[in-house]
Amino acid sequence: MTPADLLAAYDAELRTDAETPSAVDVTRLGPLRLVRFAGGRGFVTYADLGGADAPTIARWVGEALDHYRADPEITRVEWKTRAHDDAPGLVDALTAHGFVADEPESIMIGEAAALDQDLPLPDGVSLRTVTSEADVLAMSRMADIAFEDDRAEEMAAALLTRLARRDGMELWVAEVDGAVVSCGRLEPVPGTTFAGIWGGATLVEWRGKGIYRVLTAARARSAIAMGKTLINSDSTEFSRPILEKSGLVKVSETTPYEWRRPA
Repeated sequence: MTPADLLAAYDAELRTDAETPSAVDVTRLGPLRLVRFAGGRGFVTYADLGGADAPTIARWVGEALDHYRADPEITRVEWKTRAHDDAPGLVDALTAHGFVADEPESIMIGEAAALDQDLPLPDGVSLRTVTSEADVLAMSRMADIAFEDDRAEEMAAALLTRLARRDGMELWVAEVDGAVVSCGRLEPVPGTTFAGIWGGATLVEWRGKGIYRVLTAARARSAIAMGKTLINSDSTEFSRPILEKSGLVKVSETTPYEWRRPA
């Protein structure tokens, strides 16, 4: 498949409810999907903006933010933009309404079969899937260290809720002497040919040893067993080269814009 083929599949299959399987609810505003997740998080996405002009898009941004402001449980909102969208004035409108841009990420897609590689793990490293509360919390705490974040308890709770739904999500970890050193999720998307690989994190001292590539191959192998043929991921510049070596192709960019409720 060419990059254009892969992007067309992404737009056709992943920009509807398939993008937000763990949503608590979804409200429609024109072409926008105003999603609410557990834990006070809002998320705005859409298949496309239907050729809307800049004033219309600016009005939608304001109305979407009013929608979330009216819900006191919402503490932050992410608006997911894509570089290949026709969205005149969107960035200016988001900025004017207090949204702040995060780092751009590459939209990476590839055929699952290309990622299913037989790669060696370093001595002493083992892979497995995890489901218990203790294991999921250990994985989340390792990711906090890797990303210099502080959301382990919140993330673990969200992941355990997902696991309880039995929607096919898998949590993979790489361990050394029982301690998690790398991790990642596999999220098969119902009703599509896609499975997403997300949440990749590796401790600094274990980077550059090929562990994440093996985790990627293992998740691709599991996706194939589920009947999925395509893999997608939004990738930072750190992980993009790793995913390219595994067979994924950059087809566009996404930049998340975030609004946070004032304290």
